[in-house]
Amino acid sequence: MVQRLHYRRRLSYNTKSNKVRVIKTPGGSLRYLHIKKRAGAPKCGECRQQLHGIPCLRPREYATISKSKKNVTRAYGGNCCARCTRQRIVRAFLVEEQKIVKKVSKAKALKK
Repeated sequence: MVQRLHYRRRLSYNTKSNKVRVIKTPGGSLRYLHIKKRAGAPKCGECRQQLHGIPCLRPREYATISKSKKNVTRAYGGNCCARCTRQRIVRAFLVEEQKIVKKVSKAKALKK
């Protein structure tokens, strides 16, 4: 005959946060083992691709790891991927260049 099992926590519904699997204890009895939810990978703020070099953890677990493991040593390290960071820097550089060109052309027009 099959041994009947019951949940070990108060929540009695089959929800996403209440998933279980059956284990056998050293005493030989069967028991439910509550499974933690899988963590989603941290994603880039712009292109939504997975960030490399940062572990996939549940939100609360990020509080327990050190700061060096939560980011990459680069500008926008934990927020943007390398490609988006490069695009951002190049765009800022080109905007500044454009401002300088405008200023120079304005000065030439005033001289004439």
